[in-house]
Amino acid sequence: MRRPAKTEIMREVKDYFYITLGLISYSFGWAAFLLPYQITTGGTTGIGAIIYYATGFPIQWSYFIINAILMTFAIRILGPRFSIKTTYAIFMLTFLLWIFQIVVNDYVQVPDVSTDGKPLLLGAGQDFMACIIGAALCGIGLGIVFNYNGSTGGTDIIAAIVNKYKDVTLGRMIMICDVFIISSCYFVFHDWRRVIFGFVTLFIIGVVLDWIINSARQSVQFLIFSKQYEKIADCITKETDRGVTVLNGTGWYSKHDVKVLVVLAKKRQSLDIFRLVKRIDPNAFISQSSVIGVYGEGFDQLKVK
Repeated sequence: MRRPAKTEIMREVKDYFYITLGLISYSFGWAAFLLPYQITTGGTTGIGAIIYYATGFPIQWSYFIINAILMTFAIRILGPRFSIKTTYAIFMLTFLLWIFQIVVNDYVQVPDVSTDGKPLLLGAGQDFMACIIGAALCGIGLGIVFNYNGSTGGTDIIAAIVNKYKDVTLGRMIMICDVFIISSCYFVFHDWRRVIFGFVTLFIIGVVLDWIINSARQSVQFLIFSKQYEKIADCITKETDRGVTVLNGTGWYSKHDVKVLVVLAKKRQSLDIFRLVKRIDPNAFISQSSVIGVYGEGFDQLKVK
């Protein structure tokens, strides 16, 4: 059995840390803004919210039961690593939904409360603002979770399965899956205003989710001209874990042969690469350009028929 390298262990630790951070944002958005104002949205959390509004059954337990059923079908398709992180996210989100509801309900003192006694952080009549803030927090949380190879389960699992084989954005796929869930809240409230709030929430979550994911996936291309190209290429490979391609070129003015390094990297790695090149050769000539998409090992997967 192969022993995992230190970098692999640290990568996994980093994934779980950011997944937890994303779940905190997601659960706080629900507990502090969506549930007190009786706003629902899609996913198994939305189903749990509808059940809670209709029966008073805690949202975290209906969320957990539904996802336990869905996970039995997802393990074979999404693979063990994804399933382990999704299972962790389901248990952690169940706990966070429970603990944040306790914190908000028992320790937050505000003058206005909802019909079921939940504190209204923004005051009475601020349903739309609560919808926007809660949806933004949920979208940020989901974006962070997805960026670090996790999922909160439910329709996220369905979206992740489709995204694995088709080049469909996660936010759009979740939006399609959740339309029917939001529409069903009409049978609980008999109020189309609640349905509209649900769709607004879903739209904001989808937009924020796609923005978070796409901003993390932005890539750049470097063309580096330097006499110290060998040292620069070695350092880029070792320190940034990115590949380097060496091209042969000719300076037309000097008529001298030159080596050109081509590097594709994540946008967040740009500063590291600039510092690395400057440290080795302050006189190096560097060109940086944004690229629309990079597909292959270390970047996005190419999903076409």
